[in-house]
Amino acid sequence: MPADDPGTLLDVRGLTVEYVAQQGSVRACDDVSFTVRRGEILGVAGESGSGKSTLITALTRLERPPAVTTAGEILFRPGGGRAPVDLVGLTERELRGLRWRDMAIVLQSAMNALNPVMRLGAQFRDVLREHDRTLSRQDAHKRTEDLLALVGLTPLQANRYPHELSGGTRQRATIALALACGADLVVMDEPTTAVDVVMQRQILANVLRLRDRLGFAVVFVTHDLSLLVELADRIAIMYAGRIVEVGSAFDIYHHPRHPYTEGLRASFPPLREPVRRLSGIPGSPPDLRQPPPGCAFHPRCPRRFEACDGTVPELRPVGEQSVACLLYGAGERAGSRGPEGVREEADDVVGH
Repeated sequence: MPADDPGTLLDVRGLTVEYVAQQGSVRACDDVSFTVRRGEILGVAGESGSGKSTLITALTRLERPPAVTTAGEILFRPGGGRAPVDLVGLTERELRGLRWRDMAIVLQSAMNALNPVMRLGAQFRDVLREHDRTLSRQDAHKRTEDLLALVGLTPLQANRYPHELSGGTRQRATIALALACGADLVVMDEPTTAVDVVMQRQILANVLRLRDRLGFAVVFVTHDLSLLVELADRIAIMYAGRIVEVGSAFDIYHHPRHPYTEGLRASFPPLREPVRRLSGIPGSPPDLRQPPPGCAFHPRCPRRFEACDGTVPELRPVGEQSVACLLYGAGERAGSRGPEGVREEADDVVGH
């Protein structure tokens, strides 16, 4: 879907982010391209070190030295019929006009994201009045209560400091804060990592309910593929700084095509199935200071063949998905399916 289509909210093209050091640059995001549609939840999954956090700091222009965006575009189409803007080329002042109103972020650690010496309500009122100078203190107070109610919190919690709240309550408060100014895009960096599974379920239910009610799009980053299968409309799989597969949550779960996606899928059990031994992915992610030649996954890939050692696969359409793998487009190999032991039928995916 092109950037000039009104249904496209975010169009990332060839994004490359490097960490500059005296010993040489480390490319943490390498030629990353994808789109996010209005109202869509796009999940981004991968192991630690795959480039997920670097990607979202680049999307929100929050990267700090030594991280530098060295190539690519991030075309964002704000609401109100405004023309698309390339976030990479904007000044800090121009970005300040887009943040909160058009795009917001929910960070992994809510305790670090909230000001520890300010009551929760004061932080909400600061954000609201900063972006709407005509808003009275009384109206800001009422808006704060409404925002807290959206995520199931009471007005009394606005009078508390962050350390007085539980981890789940803080995380829900940061989600409400991200929605304070009606942003079209909310980027979430592993927002459920520090909470228990019960609170995780409540937070995910809140995200889905609020998305359906308010219509914002979400880029949801996590290492937990099973979580994204329940939450996301589409999923992008990252490995060694590149996107290796993009597809619907249904297809990623039932028909993973890239061997790395197959390995992630095989590493968590369905809810209803006879007991079996799970198989992990052998080896470790590559050192991005000295990435392997060719396909970065080939040292760990059970389906590696000779061309993988020297050719970097491009992300290309394969059926309804997009896959960066030489298995597809290599003649008779194109019809190859996943390794034995990966089930392609499962009926326990919530909502799919």
